[in-house]
Amino acid sequence: VDSDTSTSDTLLMAATGASGVDATGNADFAGGLERVMLDLAHQVVRDGEGATKFVEIRVSGAASDADARRVAMATANSPLVKTAIAGEDPNWGRVVMAVGKSGAEADRDCLSIRFGEILVAEKGWVSPSYSEEKAAAYMKGQEIVIDIDLGLGTGEAVAWTCDLTHRYIDINADYRS
Repeated sequence: VDSDTSTSDTLLMAATGASGVDATGNADFAGGLERVMLDLAHQVVRDGEGATKFVEIRVSGAASDADARRVAMATANSPLVKTAIAGEDPNWGRVVMAVGKSGAEADRDCLSIRFGEILVAEKGWVSPSYSEEKAAAYMKGQEIVIDIDLGLGTGEAVAWTCDLTHRYIDINADYRS
């Protein structure tokens, strides 16, 4: 959840074949496994050091799924985005920065951003309907959704992250191995 590799932030599944059970093509098994792994992934995010907010980053309209993933991960891993979320600040400029640094194909004039249902930016500019008061109120929630529409294609991706709080610093500054 902080873009660093940690065994305590890892989900791993191994299939050795030792049981002799062949689950290939079993839709019930595949669906159940997907639900379990998604739940575990969400638990890792919710249990992030000092985390107070669960954040879903949804990217659509990318030139490719790979570009959508680049944008989602750049946004999810951005300390500036994560601290803005911790501060309950609807700072969409930080989201624009993450899109720009991702390396994905992007065009400011096609970009739209929502915090939950609140249209914050459209076609690269602040939305005429944007209310900072409503956006700030939304940011006080414990579950935040940031939708980023690049307006370039059909690529999509989702990433989950948490906020970056003073508690995260306290935990990691005091940690000894």
